Amino acid sequence: MPALLQSHVEGYPCRHGKVRDVYDLGDKLVIVATDRISAFDWVLPTGIADKGRVLTSMTLYWLDSLKVANHFISVDLNAMGPAFAAQADALEGRTMLAHKANVVPIECVVRGYLVGSGWKEYRRDRTVCGLKLPAGLQEGQQLPEPIFTPATKEESGHDINIAFERMVEITGKDTASELRQRSIDIYVRAADFARARGIIIADTKFEWGRLPSGELILIDEVLTPDSSRFWPADQYRPGQNPPSYDKQFVRDWLETTGWDKNSTPPELPADVVQKTRAKYLEAHERLTGKKLDGCA
Repeated sequence: MPALLQSHVEGYPCRHGKVRDVYDLGDKLVIVATDRISAFDWVLPTGIADKGRVLTSMTLYWLDSLKVANHFISVDLNAMGPAFAAQADALEGRTMLAHKANVVPIECVVRGYLVGSGWKEYRRDRTVCGLKLPAGLQEGQQLPEPIFTPATKEESGHDINIAFERMVEITGKDTASELRQRSIDIYVRAADFARARGIIIADTKFEWGRLPSGELILIDEVLTPDSSRFWPADQYRPGQNPPSYDKQFVRDWLETTGWDKNSTPPELPADVVQKTRAKYLEAHERLTGKKLDGCA
């Protein structure tokens, strides 16, 4: 089946994110993970077939394994209404019914390894989001213990790293402290699980929301190649940034094209699409122990 770049279900307000189409059913949401892929803050014109199904399947796997209060209700399209059930061919496997929650406006990032924007800040200031770290750490090195480095949720462009004290100002001390503790706990459990299956979770981000009852629940995608940095454990070496199970082939190719990152991105060639799709499917199989339904 070709890549699904956008869903179309009449009769419901819909918000289109970089990857997800979110339909408002009143007290509930229907979340459709499309096959869109973004890089350098642009949604690319070419999709990656089955990517949305991988993200949904992995999220459901983690939610079931972690036993954390979350937004998931059902994947039964009939429970979402006739308009969704009528599009089963397009929506099956990439769609979930979820509780609506008041989103906490913070990306709850947990880092177990020194890489990405954290590495850039460390080289400059020996800190990550204001947290002092030991001297002499290398790029990609495992940190003495996982650290919580919140970021703001931006509608466009990069999320902005902030100090925990700034998060306290935004959410209040009790919420900030609870989300720090719960996010680190989930990361540690997931990282141990993934390492036993040959994958290092270098870092990840969680999103949380508050139900009308006041309960904080995990929302959106969880521990996927889009929300996390996954490395093959057998290729990990401190002092370098290993290849990852995500958009590596896409980013690498885009860097060779001369694209200015300020205009419409180019179409992806077939080999880049194929390699990227294969990495998503491999990550799914390694972590869940099974192939994605319908994929040999």
